[in-house]
Amino acid sequence: MADIAERLRAVLPEGVVLAEAGAAPVLWPGEAVPGAVPARLAEFSAGRDAARRALRALGFAGAAIPMDADRSPIWPDAVTGSISHCAGACLAVMAHSRAYLGLGLDVEPLKALPPDLWPTILRPEEMLQLAALPAAQHGLQVLRIFVAKEAAYKAQYAVSRRLFDFQMLRINWQDQGFNAEFCSDVSPFDAGFQIKGDAAEDADFTAAVCWLPIA
Repeated sequence: MADIAERLRAVLPEGVVLAEAGAAPVLWPGEAVPGAVPARLAEFSAGRDAARRALRALGFAGAAIPMDADRSPIWPDAVTGSISHCAGACLAVMAHSRAYLGLGLDVEPLKALPPDLWPTILRPEEMLQLAALPAAQHGLQVLRIFVAKEAAYKAQYAVSRRLFDFQMLRINWQDQGFNAEFCSDVSPFDAGFQIKGDAAEDADFTAAVCWLPIA
């Protein structure tokens, strides 16, 4: 996990910090998850621990990070952030809310996604772009697009509180990073609005982070 964390740190914008979960994370009062199975509880505890480490990296004291009714984290007033975990990795990003409206992070195992999932993730024009690549690369490329869209979705959700599927976003890859473009209006974002992001990858994981700076 240290490798993907360091690669992500290299692409973070100014003012955004990233932290990894510690070896023995524990929940703080106010963070209980009633009825959670052990695996879910372990993931949740690791995510909160990573977030608290990011909070301290910004210069704040540790604080409880309870879960809202929509299952999203309730961040302390002065910050915004995002948590992502999968088998073998748990990371959090955080920034001052005076500088960023929202952040989004996703990390996934570097495993090709099966073809039956592609139409739910890719827009028609993205399917055409995929067809231009060698077939052996398709499954991993769809995974990278999925991760980028998930990170963008999390960043915008901090502002819009709107749920939508992956067809709402188009990923435009750049020489450095990518833009996640809205294909329809999602208030307060108009169609065509682009969320900036960047990606990182190692031998085990692929990850993406997106950010919405305050203009």
